Amino acid sequence: MNNSLFNLVLRWAFLAMGVALAAKIVPGIHCADGATLLVVVVLLSLFNAFLKPLLVLFTLPLVILSAGFGLWLINAFLLWATSRMVEGFYVEGLWAALLGSMIISLTNMAFSTLVGPNKVKVRRAPPPSAPPPPRPTPPPGKGDVIDV
Repeated sequence: MNNSLFNLVLRWAFLAMGVALAAKIVPGIHCADGATLLVVVVLLSLFNAFLKPLLVLFTLPLVILSAGFGLWLINAFLLWATSRMVEGFYVEGLWAALLGSMIISLTNMAFSTLVGPNKVKVRRAPPPSAPPPPRPTPPPGKGDVIDV
């Protein structure tokens, strides 16, 4: 399987766990079933890939002045917007969206810590009998030159 496809599926799985956990913990978030959860995860991923960078760009002064609090508001807005577009997924208010986005962010942070980009790589080892490549030698009389 392609490594980037594996990483995408793994990220979606952790995002699904975060959304499901938020739906279980936060009283104002409800998710009807697994199919709804899958649609929510795909839509949230699309929002995070395309819409979130634009929102961060337009609200950059707020994000900088609030020391990152603006990013939490943007994540809550995207969660709320997703609930308005997916039938069977409901976020009932601002506080539910804020708490749900915090739970999802913590889940994604745990994912990044446990399975970071350097920890999920498929590497091929060179064959054990391969000799090291020869070092290039400079031509005669063409050693180090120091210009003054």
